[in-house]
Amino acid sequence: MSADLVVVGLGYVGLPLARRAAAAGLAVVGVDTDAEVVAGLAAGRSHVQDIGAAAIAGMLAAGFTATADFAAVSTADTVVICVPTGLVDGEPDLRAVLAAGRAVGARLRPGSLVVLESTSYPGTTEEVLLPLLESGGLVAGVDFNLGYSPERIDPGNGEYVLENTPKVVAGLTPVCAKRCAAFYELLVDSVVVAAGLREAETSKLLENSYRLVNIALVNELAVFCDRLGIDVWDVLRCSATKPFGFQPFSPGPGVGGHCIPVDPRYLANRARAEGLPCSVVTTAHEVNTGMPGYVVRRARDILARDGGRVFGARVLLLGVTYKADVADLRQSPATGVVRQLRALGAEVSYHDPHAPTFTVDGDPVPASSGVDPGTDLVVLLQAHRDYDLAHIARTAKAVLDTRGIMDGDNVERL
Repeated sequence: MSADLVVVGLGYVGLPLARRAAAAGLAVVGVDTDAEVVAGLAAGRSHVQDIGAAAIAGMLAAGFTATADFAAVSTADTVVICVPTGLVDGEPDLRAVLAAGRAVGARLRPGSLVVLESTSYPGTTEEVLLPLLESGGLVAGVDFNLGYSPERIDPGNGEYVLENTPKVVAGLTPVCAKRCAAFYELLVDSVVVAAGLREAETSKLLENSYRLVNIALVNELAVFCDRLGIDVWDVLRCSATKPFGFQPFSPGPGVGGHCIPVDPRYLANRARAEGLPCSVVTTAHEVNTGMPGYVVRRARDILARDGGRVFGARVLLLGVTYKADVADLRQSPATGVVRQLRALGAEVSYHDPHAPTFTVDGDPVPASSGVDPGTDLVVLLQAHRDYDLAHIARTAKAVLDTRGIMDGDNVERL
């Protein structure tokens, strides 16, 4: 196989990139170590929600190939690494980046461009990836170009996709930066060149830390307002009318997915390694991590009202994915809600059109077809568009709405 572009990692970041490049006329090879992913794509099946079977068929028709073999790297003009980065015991997990770097470095050809898109702490491209790529004898900035471009994929967002979201790029040298910018200019409407690799890496961490901190602020405000009998949702409605100096965020049961719970911890970890404080990010993480417990306390209070009790109560969770209308359970706050409700003796079930199964601590959570008369409390965690919230409010005994969008005498908002 030969390729204009090799995309390493065909998840929610790599697959949209491969799709866009194929549509732009590039010969694209996608490499993934997951045999099921490779076989599924070869058969025309997509494992990424925002890319349907028709899009995969179009990619295949354009010559796209999915494989577990890194051989195409030796012929590629450009290699983009889009492998996942997560946490192990709260510390950055770069195993996938290390494995990809070794595999690419062993096959890299002179004149090629290598770009890392995986989110990580500042210094990763130079300190971790570069030595692996140079292990075969080629020198970065001389024999090949090296760049970094943080991914900005937002699952479920149909308005801002790869093409119309500005792409930040950076290079090891000015020539590397120009080469990196020229590549992405083939695929996106706008390219923004950062001053250097570390600036580009840090920009991604800032974007998600900004969201983490502001979500934590309104989550803490929600707890404060509940204690004082203040309607936090009306506070937010009023504040959002200010045309300058304010951007609205909404409280909720916690944060999930990959970006917000994980990426800021790369920033905090690097700051700690340098002996620097990162107290705002650390505190925001603690606030958001505590929200499932707050939801359970509110649920307990509702169930205990009028002489009821939590032990043996039937609680139905609506929407257990981390984000509305997205089929992704990673880091979902619903996990913590289930865990703590079970610890209190509640009988927990769930309904989610995007999650056919849901398991917490190895124990499956029973799926429900909807609200039935025996349900003591309904907790809305994610407001999927499939839900008829007005009907739920009319038929449920009691509702805890963590999204502030339901009305009714039996509804309490977070």
